[in-house]
Formats: sequence, C-alpha cells, structure tokens
Amino acid sequence: MTGGGGIEGESPPRRKPLTVLPLIALIFYDVSGGPFGIEDSVRAGGGALLPILGFLILPVLWSLPEALITAELASAFPTNAGYVAWVSAAFGPTAAFLVGFSKWASGTLDNALYPVLFLDYLRSGGLALPSPLRSLAVLALTAGLTYLNYRGLHLVGLSALFLTAFSLSPFVALTVLAVPNIRPSRWLAVNPKAIDPRGFFNSMFWNLNYWDKASTLAGEVDEPRKTFPKAVFGAVGLVVGAYLIPLLAGTGALPSETAAEWTDGFFSQVGQRIGGPWLRVWIQAAAAMSNMGLFEAEMSSDSFQLLGMAEMGMIPAIFARRSRHGTPTFSILCSAAGVLVLSFMSFQEIIEFLNFLYGLGMLAVFAAFVKLRFKDPDLPRPYRIPLGSKGATAMCVPPVLLIATVMCLASARTFVVSGAVAATGVAMYFGVEHLKGTGWVEFLKPVPADSFHGSLSSAGDEDADVEDVRAVLLAADNVPAGELEVSISKAE
Repeated sequence: MTGGGGIEGESPPRRKPLTVLPLIALIFYDVSGGPFGIEDSVRAGGGALLPILGFLILPVLWSLPEALITAELASAFPTNAGYVAWVSAAFGPTAAFLVGFSKWASGTLDNALYPVLFLDYLRSGGLALPSPLRSLAVLALTAGLTYLNYRGLHLVGLSALFLTAFSLSPFVALTVLAVPNIRPSRWLAVNPKAIDPRGFFNSMFWNLNYWDKASTLAGEVDEPRKTFPKAVFGAVGLVVGAYLIPLLAGTGALPSETAAEWTDGFFSQVGQRIGGPWLRVWIQAAAAMSNMGLFEAEMSSDSFQLLGMAEMGMIPAIFARRSRHGTPTFSILCSAAGVLVLSFMSFQEIIEFLNFLYGLGMLAVFAAFVKLRFKDPDLPRPYRIPLGSKGATAMCVPPVLLIATVMCLASARTFVVSGAVAATGVAMYFGVEHLKGTGWVEFLKPVPADSFHGSLSSAGDEDADVEDVRAVLLAADNVPAGELEVSISKAE
C-alpha cells in the first residue's frame, strides 16, 4: 500500500486498510447516497420519460466510462493523489496542480450542501430551527462529522456500510407497496413545454458524477490493484439500481399530473401517498442520514487528495501529516473550513458551480487517460479496459459531449465564478512554487525535484515523467513511511 509522506523521526501512524465492501459504500456515497436529489429531474424533464431514459442511458455513456477509467488508472497509480497523479503523469505537475485545486474546490462546494440538506429534511419532518440556531446546527454538524473523519477512514467506511443499508431500506418497502398501483403508461409521460434543459442536465450530471473521487483513497485500500476494480463495478450496479428502481416505483404509482410537484425531498411525499405517514417519516430519516454519509465520503476524498498532493511535493508537507488514527489532520481541517465558508450559498448555485468546476477537471482526466494510452501503452495496468487505444478514445467522446452541454447551459455568473476559481488556482500554484524556493515551508521530496517536468516536447521526457510519478506512488510499497524521505535524501 502506498502512502509515504511521513515526517522524519515520526513512527508510522496506525491505520486499517479499506476492504471491498466499505470501499463500495464510500464510492456509493461519493457518487449517489440514494435517490434523494433525483426528484427535480422529473420536474425539469417535464414528466417521467426523460429522467427514466436519462438513468438508463447516461450511466452507460457517462458513469461507466468514468468508472472504467478510474478502475484502470487507480490500479496503475495506487496513490492518494488519485487523478492528480494521472494528470501529472500525462501533462506535468503544473496542470496536475490546477486540476487538483479545481476538483478540491468542486468537492468542497459539494460538501457544503449536506449539513444544510440534513436540516432541510428535519424541517420537512416538522423540526424547524430558527435562523440563529440553524447556523449553529450547521456548525455543530460539520464539526461532529469532521471529527468522525479524523477518527479513521476504516471507521468512516464501516459507517458508510451501515448508512447505505439504512438509507436504501425504505425504498424496498416503497417499491413493494407501489407495485399494485403501477401503471407503465405513466413512465411515458412528458410535457415538452415544462422541460427545463439547464435544470435537467445539471440534476442528471450531479447525480451521476464523482466516480473518480474514490481514486484519492487508493493509497488506503487493501491490495488496491485487485480491490479497486471490484469495488468500482459493484458501486456502479448499486448506484444505478438505487436511482432507477425508486424512480420507476414512484412515477409509475402516482398520476402523471404530479410531475410539477417532483422537487427536492418529494420522495417523502411519495412515501406518504403510497404507504402512509410511517413510510414518509422513514424516508425522511433515511434522507437525513444519507446526507451524513455523503458528507463523510466527500470529506475523506477531499482530505486524502490533499495528502496525496503533499506526498508528491505539490503543496506543503503539513498536509501529509497524519494523526495517530492514520488520517490527514490538517487536510481535514482545511476541507472543513471550506465547507463552513461555502455553506451560506443556495442549493442551485452550488450545484451549477460545482458541476462546471468538476467538468473542467474531468476534461483534463479524460485527456490524461487518452494520452497515457497512446504515449505509454506498456505502463503496467493491473486492470485494463478491454479496448484498444482508439476504442478507449471513442469511449471518452460521449462524456466529453455531456460535459460540454452542461457547461454551455451554465449561467454567466457561473462562468465568472469558475474563472475566478481558475485564476485563484494559477495564483496559488505560483505562490507555492515561490515558497519552495524560499525554504520557509517544508515540502516533501519523494523523488528528485528536477525529474518532474511541465509541458514536455519529447517522447523520452514524457516516458520519464510517467516513470517518475509511478516511482512516487510505488516507492512506499517497500519503504516504511517514516524512512522514505530519508532514504531518498541519502540517494541524492
């Protein structure tokens, strides 16, 4: 298992590796968390037909390619840097830093939703808090969930397993009760005048993305080259089933005229109408708990991404410092601070902003995947997508077109905010590079600094860049975390 980055003189912190089932649960929460949040796709799609087609087709065109790429590259680069390492291998550390920053920003935006949504579901159940208490509750929830993340990724994985079972359980009951009332003709309902293209595509995109987020946990996985592909494919089936089955049950059992009522949280009303108050309360409780699981999974991915970037020498070494539980203390605190700062934004603003930033990062990930396939076909890939380089490139075309569609539908404000985030990332990159020259801040050097290159012109340099990154990722397999930096400095 990778994960050097230890500080000299410290004993390696204890940590339990993730196994298949907890990793499936964490990927499930990175991407989905259950059918909560898909309700708006029915309203924005003008009826049941478009969202049903969306959750049948888009997992094939979008989720599956992203999941396949994650399985291949996470097995080839089993590190907490995840997609940052992939982009670094393909395009150099400058592009990798910018991708890492934009994806961390989109992840933090995403995580700012969940404490607020937790309280929204409690309010729909009759527990409404006045404004000052609500703000304190957001702070308390963020602090409590952050502490659970600090206590260990293995504990978070086990919690995610429990939360997955609890969050999906009421939809088993809802589906069984809905069967006698289902009219298949209702699945074909669509009102073209009621279609909201921006809302529909943003809802679908948000509910089916973030497969690559789990790659930042690859360094914490037991036998990542075997475990990761199994977990990714298990999560694909779980996510698609968790969306499609409740959607078919709810839209098939309720009259088509209710399409306009399908907004966020409407599944609790579906439960009320199909099963009664007990099912409504059960769904509301499951939704509230699901938001806790979503927060935990996102916080884990974001904080371990920062740890991986620190281990690659991209950001200060303090972000690679682990607690006695094996978790990146300062990376967790940084992500939690970002969540608190952004939690005042509205739901729709956050969705559109994070989709745009995530799309920018994914364009770089797809490009990195294609480049590595052509430029380094012999790169060891324990799991390899069973397609040639041209077939793998063709597989990336539909998701790239979907990203372009979502970005073209974005508002002018989203373009401005995303441009500001990108400019901040560029400024931070040059600021970090300046800090490296001053010696004021400690940076880890898992490989000689001059072996990393920016945009490269020769094939030989590109191959060297791939091997340098793999050296970062794989060196710790045989070197204790606390000795990695020391052994390299001696070699220099």
